[in-house]
Amino acid sequence: MKKPKDDPNPNAITLNPKPKGEFKLLGGSLADDWNLRLLNGVGGALPINHSDAKARNEAITAVCQAMVDIAPADPVEGILIAQLMAANEAALAMYRKGWAQPPEYFQARTKYLQLADKAARTVMILTERLDHHRGRGQQQITVKHVTTNNVTADQAIIAESVTTGGGRAVSPALLAASAETTMPILDEARLPDPVGVGRGEKTK
Repeated sequence: MKKPKDDPNPNAITLNPKPKGEFKLLGGSLADDWNLRLLNGVGGALPINHSDAKARNEAITAVCQAMVDIAPADPVEGILIAQLMAANEAALAMYRKGWAQPPEYFQARTKYLQLADKAARTVMILTERLDHHRGRGQQQITVKHVTTNNVTADQAIIAESVTTGGGRAVSPALLAASAETTMPILDEARLPDPVGVGRGEKTK
């Protein structure tokens, strides 16, 4: 975003109509103003000694390389990856400080480790959100037709209903039917007469 020097309105913002996106691998945007701002935010959030220029540059370079390897495809992924980098660095720093506490400072050690666990859970959540944004979190359900000992799953369901259905007689032709075969036409003359519920013949 650039402001023309002769712009009468100092609050006006002019967007670059033809962004180059030279740093898109860092922030996921074609606008390098955003990519560089995001990079500066990540660098400032790292738990390092920022007064040591050499250590600062080495840490930021390493984080930038990791961001490039993850390769954000859009600004949303750039945000998630940037926060992921900061949360991961915070978790590791808290773990390091926690175990560096003397044994007699048990409460301080416990507090640092609790903060480290929270940051680690944030890393996990951000990773899951990144995968979900990229489409990896979609559930896929696969239905397979399994045949075991020449008895299909459909026949097993029918047999189960016959066995537990109170002893009702079913034609063997129904049991022989499967999803791949056509249901046979049953001869109505051979079917047993229906018995009415609650109706009985008087006995002498």
